[in-house]
This record gives sequence, C-alpha cells and structure tokens, in this order.
Amino acid sequence: MEHLLKVENINVYYGAIHAIKDVSFHVDAGEVVTLIGANGAGKSTTLQTISGLLRSRSGGIEFNGESIGRLPPHRIVERGLAQVPEGRRIFLQMSVQENLEMGAFTRRGGVSEEELERVFEQFPRLKERRRQIAGTLSGGEQQMLAIGRALMSRPQLLMLDEPSMGLAPILVEQIFEIIGKLHRSGTTILLVEQNAQMALSVADRAYVMETGRIGLSGTGRELAESDLVKKAYLGG
Repeated sequence: MEHLLKVENINVYYGAIHAIKDVSFHVDAGEVVTLIGANGAGKSTTLQTISGLLRSRSGGIEFNGESIGRLPPHRIVERGLAQVPEGRRIFLQMSVQENLEMGAFTRRGGVSEEELERVFEQFPRLKERRRQIAGTLSGGEQQMLAIGRALMSRPQLLMLDEPSMGLAPILVEQIFEIIGKLHRSGTTILLVEQNAQMALSVADRAYVMETGRIGLSGTGRELAESDLVKKAYLGG
C-alpha cells in the first residue's frame, strides 16, 4: 500500500544541534495522524522539514509517491500539501478575504467566489467578517482564518502546527470541532499539538516524540489509554 505521506529516517540539524534523529512515520489518505510531545521534542521542526522550510541532512520524504525532500515550499504546496503554521502567521494588515485569496497564490486563474464560499461554509464567522482587517479578529477567529487560508490551496494533506496555542479552553474545543468536521469531510490531517488529550481524541493514529525521536506509536485510543502517555502528557 502506498502511503500519502511517507517520512523515512530524516535527520535535521540546527548548526551542530541534532534536532531530529532518524524519524520515520506515515500518513494514509483520510486519516488524522497526530504528533504529540513536550516543548522542544521536535514536532514543529518535523512539520517544517516536510513543508520544505527546513532541509533534512539524510533520509527521505515522499508525498503521493514523489520525493519532495529537495523541493522549495511553494512547489510542495502546488502538489497538495499545505501547512497552518504555529502562531497562525496571518497577514494582519489585510482583510479576511485578502488573506484567503493569498492561500491560493500557487494556483493559476485567480480566485472564484465559489472557492471562497467553500471556505465560508466551513467558517461562517469568517464570511461575516470578510471585509474586516485580520489583525482585529479574536485569537480563535485568526486560527480559523489561518486554516481557511490553507484550505484555499485545496490540499490533499493539511498540516496543523499547534492550532490550540494561546486559545481559551472554549475556543480550543471549537477548533477541535472544526478539525473533526474537516476530517469527516474527507480532509487528511497531520496534527502537531501540545494538548495531548484533545489531539488523541481526534486521531486515528498517533506518534509520541521525545527529544527528536519517535518514542511510541499506536492508535489515538491506545496512546490515550497508555500509562506512560497518561503520566507524561495527560496528568494521569
């Protein structure tokens, strides 16, 4: 069986620091796969390497059977892999609609109203605020906008980096409801998240990262019930 995303023995360095050490995992079409772990475990670095922002010194990354480990980020987006970065990174001085239009920058022919409506169906609140300057949105609305912007590229795989960061508990629940809704609509998701309990609750499969390595793997339910995971990440 060919995996949608296959990461095999990648090694990533920051100068002399060996940040990612022989990390291997895969994501199949239609899955939600999550990477959990403590701060500094290498979760975000792994996503940035997949999306072309960092380079692996060895190992390989395949998407849809094609090696993407040496492609620039915009070419990776063109192939159907989009990342919602940690901290959202929306364009604060642009309107909501302009931010969404920027999400389709790799596609030819401009952005149709139909494509915007497709995102507005997922995020009605953004439709209400389509002319509003993005920097004036709440934190939760900004996270919705960051996800909507990534969806504008029509990704086969959506990578989410710490979507709950800095949000109040009620907004965290809303964001995870959105993740579940996207999954049910057929979107394949690779999720990096420090809120292990929420992440495991939506994951088909999960990997635990520890100091640059994969320490444990299993279904979301298996890891949620693991004594090791409960003790380290779930307060059990």
